[in-house]
Amino acid sequence: MQKLIPTLIIVLFGLLILSLSVFTVDQRQYALVSQWGEIVRVIKEPGLYFKIPLLQTKSYFDRRTLTMDAEAPERFNTIEKKNVLVNSYVKWQVADVERYYKSVRGNATQAEARLRRTVNDVLRAEFGRQTVQDVISGKRDQVMDVVRDVVDADARKIGVKIIDVRLKRVDFPDDISNAVYDRMVSERKTVANQLRSEGAAQAVTIRAEADRKRVVILAEAYSKAQKLMGEGDAQAAGIYASAYGQNAEFYAFYKSLEAYKQTFKNKGDVLVLEPNSYFFKYMKDPRGAGAK
Repeated sequence: MQKLIPTLIIVLFGLLILSLSVFTVDQRQYALVSQWGEIVRVIKEPGLYFKIPLLQTKSYFDRRTLTMDAEAPERFNTIEKKNVLVNSYVKWQVADVERYYKSVRGNATQAEARLRRTVNDVLRAEFGRQTVQDVISGKRDQVMDVVRDVVDADARKIGVKIIDVRLKRVDFPDDISNAVYDRMVSERKTVANQLRSEGAAQAVTIRAEADRKRVVILAEAYSKAQKLMGEGDAQAAGIYASAYGQNAEFYAFYKSLEAYKQTFKNKGDVLVLEPNSYFFKYMKDPRGAGAK
């Protein structure tokens, strides 16, 4: 039993030394081994690694793409001396672990503070050279490309690379927003009134043209109707004449029957004629041999 205790102590001490010597690095990390504040090596590949226990220390750094959001909107002036409130974000990544460790001690908070100052300075300079229209839509992409390149050049000094710099939102301050809104409403009202006036003028023109066409169509229709009626009367007269020429006595008899029908249609009508009038020719004798 007395011999077993030293063996256990040696084993436990060995395990302790081993645990202090072995460390792992996964695919989401960089690792840096230092000794007395000096960098010994930088590890960029995942796996199992060793270090000298008690003398060497390890530090881990996130190798993923990180996002830095603006804490609050920044106020910038455009070339027209107009204030705008800008919200931006930055995508960044550790590129040079050794430089990153030496410049900001591998502290992401310090790195983002440095990046935030640089981004604000560059944005302020670029906005000062552009109009509101340019930064909102006209040249927005070109402006952000310039900002990204300038910020990336500065970020490389602390071992960081910039993936992207983008604007989330560009707003006017409340006082300017209200003034712009009122001006937009006024402009829209002016355009609406102009469109209504143009529409009313077009409506009058269209109605006048429609009335003119109506008069022309009615006149042409009346003229055509009169022409057709004339042609019909002429054809009827021709038919009557042809019928009269074929049998004059029958024609006279038929027309007399039509006259009797129209004359004696109402019982209250009074007709004063001589009894031997020609009108009663076919009443007295259907053969027409009566009064002449």
